[in-house]
Amino acid sequence: MGTTQALTESLVLGIREKLGLEAIPHFTCVGSSRHQVRDYLQALKQKGIHHVLALRGDPPAGQTQFTPPADGFAYANELVAYIRSLPGFGIADNFHIAVAAYPEGHIEAPSQEADLINLKRKVDAGAQKIITQLFFDNAKFFDFVARARAIGIAVPIIPGIMPILNYKQIARITDMCGASLPTSLASQLQACQDDAEAMVHVGIDWALAQVRELIDRGCEGIHFYMMNRARSTAAILKRL
Repeated sequence: MGTTQALTESLVLGIREKLGLEAIPHFTCVGSSRHQVRDYLQALKQKGIHHVLALRGDPPAGQTQFTPPADGFAYANELVAYIRSLPGFGIADNFHIAVAAYPEGHIEAPSQEADLINLKRKVDAGAQKIITQLFFDNAKFFDFVARARAIGIAVPIIPGIMPILNYKQIARITDMCGASLPTSLASQLQACQDDAEAMVHVGIDWALAQVRELIDRGCEGIHFYMMNRARSTAAILKRL
């Protein structure tokens, strides 16, 4: 929401130093001028962080519409293009930029086709990898990938998977991001609304089946949405 850049930086550095893993900070357009974007990115690079996930971001708390800050950016493709224009942040400089995509279309886009064109703008501006919003129907993801390839998007597309934890949470999240629940999954969730443990197991089993098919069909990676709760994802990885 535009208020946690310093915390994000410290977490990314801590993960690298304590665990030896390269984490990718999410970086949004919210509340930042061009100079602030430049200064923040330069500070990241000086500390050895060479990846960002470039996002427009959600409106700050209390606002219903996204309003670009003064001397800032209205869209993620503008942010990507600006990053690439900075000295030392080109592809040849080994600085990596990932962007987001919506297999079922962004809720603010007039159509899936328009949303796909916007995604191509981000890739053409210099993004090297795409990470999708969560989805629960793999057919929608594979259709999205086919349409993306058809218009010339050739970079890796990493599917986003979220093991469901509770019904109210997933209803709220799908409403916010435009993802749909398959009828069979919705029925299973409704049947165990009063059994939290059963709900978790439904989420694990569904996500596990999704991941197995995605891997079998050649996906280059999986992005898990954990909502700061690792239990379900850990169970999926163990069963894989």
